[in-house]
Amino acid sequence: MTEKLLERLRGYKSGAVTEEELLVELRHYSLATESLGFATIDHGRELRQGFPEVVYSPGKTKEQLKIIFKNLYERSAGNLIASRASREQFDFLREAVPSAVFDEAARMIYVDRDKTLERDERRKILVVTAGTSDIPVAEEARLTAYLWGNAVGTCYDCGVAGIHRLFAHMDEITAANVIIVVAGMEGALASVVGGLTNRPVIAVPTSVGYGASFQGLAALLAMLNTCAAGVGVVNIDNGFGAGVLASKINRLK
Repeated sequence: MTEKLLERLRGYKSGAVTEEELLVELRHYSLATESLGFATIDHGRELRQGFPEVVYSPGKTKEQLKIIFKNLYERSAGNLIASRASREQFDFLREAVPSAVFDEAARMIYVDRDKTLERDERRKILVVTAGTSDIPVAEEARLTAYLWGNAVGTCYDCGVAGIHRLFAHMDEITAANVIIVVAGMEGALASVVGGLTNRPVIAVPTSVGYGASFQGLAALLAMLNTCAAGVGVVNIDNGFGAGVLASKINRLK
């Protein structure tokens, strides 16, 4: 789709395509969809948002995921993501898209077409976790932000139970442009980090914790009630959403 659009833009530049014709084309491309019967692929998303449609893998059969991912691969130019995927889904899909990679920690199938992309180290996204058990969600956020074209750093296992571990990372916290804080249990780390920086903080509650954590609800409510200014909160375990939001914030000049 990108090549066809570039062809039309070159036509406009040369005078072969009128302004009215180009506007019609742009509307068409930005809203382009394709029905597969079991799914309708939003091919215009890459043009509208700068990244192709991301596939949520749970609930899809191996065959459905393979067809969707292969279709996106053939019809797009950017990086690709299938989130919350299993090794079994990846093994089945790999034959159709040999360049696909599976990240076990992030539970993500992806294609990195922008390996030569220069990521701005001066506008780094930092991912911080309270505990080691929060790393799977943090890795989903990290890899998402990376594939969206950002320089990303990590500080793992530095929660409030041993707060001196966090203070050892003050240089990274101070240098970051956007900070993602991933924490379960009581979710206190987001408030602490929010009070240490003037940068936007995206808090991600995780379902890590014992009974009264209610699978992340306690951390979610604590983060929503933070007294630190400039802290936003995404859904429980939503590392992907945090990575995308951080990327969009990071692109603002």
